Amino acid sequence: MTTTPQSLQPPVDYIPRITAQYSGLGYGEYRWLESEEVPAWTPLSKPISESKLGLICTGGIYASGQTAFHFKDDTSYRAIPTDVDLTELRATHFAYDLTDARKDINVVFPLEQLRSMIDEGALGSLAPHAYTLMGGIYSTRRVTEELIPALVQRVIEDEVDVVLLVPV
Repeated sequence: MTTTPQSLQPPVDYIPRITAQYSGLGYGEYRWLESEEVPAWTPLSKPISESKLGLICTGGIYASGQTAFHFKDDTSYRAIPTDVDLTELRATHFAYDLTDARKDINVVFPLEQLRSMIDEGALGSLAPHAYTLMGGIYSTRRVTEELIPALVQRVIEDEVDVVLLVPV
């Protein structure tokens, strides 16, 4: 049996896959949100090796003792200390197979790699908290009016230089 190298495999056709997922959950037709404006680009004012990085992940990650996410339009988020013991992290999500995330949380929440980058001098520091949420939120209105403004405020308060977004 031969296998195709990862770099040569076709991309995941995620729009039909997600549409089918939502349909199976009883949602109506999903309206994909498209920005009508080109996003603003702000170059870094200093090297990444001197920058404070914020982390936002949509993989449904939470720490032991925090409330797990629920599946229907959960627009809440969790603030997770970036010095958390990785064995304290959990994942719950309806739209992806959690097997690998539950074996190694770094596949969806790369704290270990970011800490290594700091140790190697490639990254300056991490914000005190990473923010996680449930991806696959059906209500674009709630995302744009509630969730995004709350997360933007948190990263502003954390005085980060750059934010790594990890979509799942």
